[in-house]
Amino acid sequence: MPKGYHHLTYAQRSQIVILKASGFSISEIAKSLCVNQSTISREFKRNKEQDGYRYDRAQEKYHKRRNTQPNKKMTPALITKIRENLLVHNGSPVQISGWLKDDEGILISHETIYKYIWSDKEHGGFLYTKLRKHGKKYNKRSKGTAGRGCIPGRVDIDQRPAIVEKKIRLGDWELDTIVGKRNSGVIVSMVDRASKFTKLVKLKYNTAEDVGEALINALRPFIGCIHTLTSDNGKEFANHKKVSAALMADFYFAKPYHPWERGLNEHTNGLVRQYFPKGTSFKDVTQADVEKVEWILNNRPRKILGFKKPQQILDKLLKAYIEESASKHLAC
Repeated sequence: MPKGYHHLTYAQRSQIVILKASGFSISEIAKSLCVNQSTISREFKRNKEQDGYRYDRAQEKYHKRRNTQPNKKMTPALITKIRENLLVHNGSPVQISGWLKDDEGILISHETIYKYIWSDKEHGGFLYTKLRKHGKKYNKRSKGTAGRGCIPGRVDIDQRPAIVEKKIRLGDWELDTIVGKRNSGVIVSMVDRASKFTKLVKLKYNTAEDVGEALINALRPFIGCIHTLTSDNGKEFANHKKVSAALMADFYFAKPYHPWERGLNEHTNGLVRQYFPKGTSFKDVTQADVEKVEWILNNRPRKILGFKKPQQILDKLLKAYIEESASKHLAC
């Protein structure tokens, strides 16, 4: 049993509902999830409503708590480092965030640094004058005018057909990008929800044009049996209309900062990171390197597939699709 308190994940909250409905006690649920019993007790106490415990609402409450609680990382010592880099070295929040991570091992986002700077201004401070664009306040992601989630013509995941959630048909793909250290390159990852079959493409630049072309070229062999494409709200997917037209598939966007709506893709990226860990420069990573990883992932037995390989499931679904299409053609 792990020691200490750990935040529950969306998948664990979903599992809690299943285990509770099956008659498991709090201690049995905790044992199944490998967490402390107090974690489950606290979860029920915080999130139980009139209609019982709902994992989706529990996850929403969790994110609201995380967004409203003060950032404990902003210690006096860290604030001193941030101020020094702003005032002495004229660093930007992005540069300071990167420097703290690489040289000090401190993980603090540039957004948190921006929040501190504007809080300082509200209290009469002058740190904002050291920003290169100090005339305009930083546009927080949570605002409706922020870049993420404001892609022109985006269609929200709420409008995606319900059958996609069942993960039973070939052709519902989740899309994402994995960025190398200091933007040294990017890997575009694509995974089919039913077969778990993965496609990986290495690019030098993370632009909408390059990513769009990579998606079209990689998925072109599946044209005709692609139903939906779902991505996050990164601007690298701004060419979604072109991709949608080229692949004859509907393109949907998950809600900003709801990675669990593309859980399979997030999990797949984690598998890729086993070969290209965070902090890895992609400068010397080649397409052949990522294709090797792609082959490993597609030819490795997966528990979720009954220990079948994604390649096996893909072949089976493709065969069924071809036979069904041929049958319909003959009937006409």
